[in-house]
Amino acid sequence: MIAAAEQGEEVLIARNGVPLAKIIRYTAAKVNEPGAWKGQTAYSSGWDFSETNIQTERLFSGADDAPAA
Repeated sequence: MIAAAEQGEEVLIARNGVPLAKIIRYTAAKVNEPGAWKGQTAYSSGWDFSETNIQTERLFSGADDAPAA
């Protein structure tokens, strides 16, 4: 079964005629190198203003969370 999968065949394993599993050839996922998106995304012109930074800090620090009941 493994040899068949190595050759690109799909191998079905069944019990009482009911397919239970499929053995296929493994292919590793392609991982992009760091920086692959550089220059391909647009940023808001206001992403690095002090007010934006304060709002982001509040989100992560829990400063705006309601008191626990």
